[in-house]
Amino acid sequence: MTGNLMKTIRIEKVTLNIGAGKDTEVLKKGLKLLQSITGKKPVQTFTQKRIPNWGLRPGLPIGCKVTIRNGEVKELLSRLLDARTNTLQESNFDNSGSISFGIPEYIDIRGVKYDPEIGIIGLQVCITLQRPGFRIKRRRLQAKRVPVKHRIPREEAVEFMRQNFNIKIGEE
Repeated sequence: MTGNLMKTIRIEKVTLNIGAGKDTEVLKKGLKLLQSITGKKPVQTFTQKRIPNWGLRPGLPIGCKVTIRNGEVKELLSRLLDARTNTLQESNFDNSGSISFGIPEYIDIRGVKYDPEIGIIGLQVCITLQRPGFRIKRRRLQAKRVPVKHRIPREEAVEFMRQNFNIKIGEE
């Protein structure tokens, strides 16, 4: 890239998510699975809205997630992308520096063994990219929007993933 250090792209975080719905057994299995994949303790996610047709009410646990930052991100991400045979679709990238994809069966992840107590379940992976200076949208005093020319467009996110993780874009 250019010599401008403020334009360098880096990985802010990787979030693994399992949606369980109202099924508490799937939720328990998901918590155990995320713990075994990452080594970190996952947190439960709860409903915020009431949806009577689905039998949901506020405060009901419906999923679990774990967020990985800093050092362990590259090793974990290479294992997760290897489960997808290092192939992503153009639709997995958005225009704000996020990449999302699903893994249908966790046994495809390198280093994870089949657990009969868990069975076969999948998970979603969300990668958030950032540049230096993105802190202005999260700071307490004078929070501001990231300028349009400083955001990460889809093409730059695709190029970052190609260079750092040898990703192929297109057919699987």
